[in-house]
Amino acid sequence: MTALLGDVAAATGVPLDVPVAVVGDTGLGGPLAVPELVLGAVAAQLVAARSLTGDPSPLRLDAAHVALAVRSERFVRLDGRPVGLGFAPLSRFWRTADGWLRLHGNYPHHRAAAASVLGSEDVAAVAAAAVGRTAEELETAVVAAGGAAAAVRTPEAWAASPQGRAVAGLPLLDLRRVSDGAPRRPELRGLRVLDLTRVIAGPVATRVLASHGADVLRMDGPRLPDLREGLIDTGVGKRHVVLDLAGARDRAMVEELLSAADVVVQGYRPGALEAFGLDPAALAQRHPHLVVVRLSAWGTSGPWADRRGFDSLVQAATGIATTYGSPEEPGVLPAQALDHATGYLAAATVLAALVRQRGEGGGWYGELSLAQTARWLLAAPQDPSAPGPVPDPEPYLQTLASTDGSVTVVAPPGSPAWTTAAVLPPEAAPEWLPRAGSAS
Repeated sequence: MTALLGDVAAATGVPLDVPVAVVGDTGLGGPLAVPELVLGAVAAQLVAARSLTGDPSPLRLDAAHVALAVRSERFVRLDGRPVGLGFAPLSRFWRTADGWLRLHGNYPHHRAAAASVLGSEDVAAVAAAAVGRTAEELETAVVAAGGAAAAVRTPEAWAASPQGRAVAGLPLLDLRRVSDGAPRRPELRGLRVLDLTRVIAGPVATRVLASHGADVLRMDGPRLPDLREGLIDTGVGKRHVVLDLAGARDRAMVEELLSAADVVVQGYRPGALEAFGLDPAALAQRHPHLVVVRLSAWGTSGPWADRRGFDSLVQAATGIATTYGSPEEPGVLPAQALDHATGYLAAATVLAALVRQRGEGGGWYGELSLAQTARWLLAAPQDPSAPGPVPDPEPYLQTLASTDGSVTVVAPPGSPAWTTAAVLPPEAAPEWLPRAGSAS
């Protein structure tokens, strides 16, 4: 954990020197340093928040709570019944002629893309088709069809690949000043965060900021909306709206929101927002006061920079899957730790940027990816330990009222509990809440 905190401090330029005491065990033992990754990522944003608020008090981190938080999708309930997203039947490893392929098929358009290559969405038919082709051939074909797939590689094969080499040249995260401007001092409570993220990592980042009191407005599009069941977990503490960037009226509304925002967090693959003038460079030009943090799957350089990706696919491509199994029988991390850790690190990057902005002014841009987090994990000192039992979640749950029913989620570790469940469309309006002591 100390090593990760040092890496984040070096990358952000913000000392993270509040004493941190870890109590208990995550139970996330295995061949890689997953406990150090998730504990360090959670601690990084908590210490960064203390730097922003001027709180020098030591931090006590409950390891069991962190272990549950990075598996939060397993424990979310609506009126007592589990509603967390699992994996669709196509979202698994498939044996190929020369190894294994990992598909992601939770979204209908990704399932359709895979079926266009493999001839079917039927599990037996896909298995029969996959075994007749090589893993990299299928990876290339599914991606070209608009789907999400990754051939299972060893760490050595990934390191030798063009994308592996591109990621090797990147730090864990990057934060830099990108525009001029006077110092700004928005308070953490009431901080205005426009959330342009999907799935897990980005929504986790903004969920964390909401726990610190930020006013988080998450924007989805009308054509490929995120899965509502997932938003019950990752959307807690936020208000969610649907706006069509292709429509002039909604696009003008987004521009108005940006002018009054403090932070934008993006979780779409690089290139997806450029057509709407919402890429980081365009935002820095039009709204130089903003802190913008972008997360992606594969990083922003290399031949895979604009490729779709998910935690499970990054595990497969980078060699984590063979480390947790073997080339003959790949395995998985005990949690979607790349997603969750990158989300917490993104929240830490936002908070560190706000600290820098108070002293140096200007607009700031931060960048992270699941592949960069995977690289850190694979390079971290290994101290293999046996996995432990899943902690009892009950002491760490909180229940909130919603229009859909009673929502139970894992409370945020170390930061204040959320005050609202996810406010899902069409309940919220695309406008900022009044700041404390202000009419706007």
